[in-house]
Amino acid sequence: MDLAHALKVALDTGTVRIGLTETLAAAKEKKAKLLIVARSCPDRTLTKERTIGKVPIYHYEGSAVELGQACGRPFPISAMAILDAGSSAILTLET
Repeated sequence: MDLAHALKVALDTGTVRIGLTETLAAAKEKKAKLLIVARSCPDRTLTKERTIGKVPIYHYEGSAVELGQACGRPFPISAMAILDAGSSAILTLET
């Protein structure tokens, strides 16, 4: 799967929360189906754990700047929560 393409499709057709605060809120509210966390995320809990509650965490190998670029955004993204994948296959990522 082309991760950058899957991210862009999820952002265009699904429901995604971007940013550390939004991501943690979505996980606590149990609305998130998948969390994607950059290597440079400042929250060590997200970078070390495999799940939060029952929400799986995918550890993106690049930095927040690279994750932002992969999403087609002009800013760094340290964490994001996928609430609805839309027509993307992003939820099939191995966590």
